Amino acid sequence: MNLSEKNIKKFNENLLAWYDENKKPLPWRETTNAYNIWISEIMSQQTQVETVMPYYERFMKKYPDVATLAVANDAELLKLWEGLGYYSRARNLKLAAQQIMTEFEGIFPSVLTDILSLKGVGPYTAAAIASISFGLAEPAIDGNLMRVTSRLFELTNDISKSGSRKIFDQHLRKLISADRPGDFNQALMDLGSKVCTPKIAKCEVCPIRVYCEAYAHGTPLNFPVKTKKLKQKDLYFVAVALQNSLGEYYLEKRPATGLLADMWTFPLSVLTENEFGQIITDGAVSKLPDLPDLPDLPETISKTEYIGNFTHIFSHQKWHIAIMRAVPEEKFEVAENFLSADKMWLTDLSAIPLAGPQVKMFEILKK
Repeated sequence: MNLSEKNIKKFNENLLAWYDENKKPLPWRETTNAYNIWISEIMSQQTQVETVMPYYERFMKKYPDVATLAVANDAELLKLWEGLGYYSRARNLKLAAQQIMTEFEGIFPSVLTDILSLKGVGPYTAAAIASISFGLAEPAIDGNLMRVTSRLFELTNDISKSGSRKIFDQHLRKLISADRPGDFNQALMDLGSKVCTPKIAKCEVCPIRVYCEAYAHGTPLNFPVKTKKLKQKDLYFVAVALQNSLGEYYLEKRPATGLLADMWTFPLSVLTENEFGQIITDGAVSKLPDLPDLPDLPETISKTEYIGNFTHIFSHQKWHIAIMRAVPEEKFEVAENFLSADKMWLTDLSAIPLAGPQVKMFEILKK
């Protein structure tokens, strides 16, 4: 690509004119407020924009500014986040809000290094906020920008390697609009999602195709270069749905660290693949999770009933979960004072933050 001053100016004119006419109508694009942009960017990490929009609207209504987020109730915050997954994002939002209150006098920082210092904020998110909210010429390099840039310059740097980001940053800094850096970043994001897509390059409608080396050489689908993803690890579990005579289910809180930290779920026990297969084939299992030592709980469980199974996918793991309903020999009620920080009986799902797999389990039990 010829990077003359004239070409770069024309490149930006074409790109931004296309963006003005074709940009996605997203609620957070109605403002440049840094708080709003921050929330939208964190929510959009590894999540479809269409999924994010209703969550964003509810979040902004509940926590309209940094001050309200900084004092958010943890359970209410996680409940509001329920269904978005990657719950550490929500926890980090609150921690970062507290940082802003204590370290920046409640004002969202406008310097890139300060934005980067916030809990849970990485280079992409910091650059997006800096460019959109504060007009700083910082390329916000996500998957879309790397794909478009790799085709523009026919870059063979592997986008799955962290060291490649610096190369893409160097090329984008030569192109980014000094007048509209935020719109430049968002224009390339939209171009990458609508036109310059992973499997189809719609070069005939691309506003910047005349500057694209891959288009000139007929090689757009050769880019970007990326090594294959590691296969997700398959893990197998049985979950026990234990119910008392009031119709309440016994739930346990997961540890404070690791996957689904601090979320509530049925007791889970790890199985081998063969044991999992035995459950879904025979409706029986030789190994159940250790049931809790609860007041008034009958000593024996007379019946376990296979209800169904499902798969829940994380970025690096695939959980296969079989659900067994546990039926005591006799009906029982649990003492009213049986509650703790990590155990409870529950019928009202709206009261606590539930792990994504647990939501699926309740749906299967209802059916």
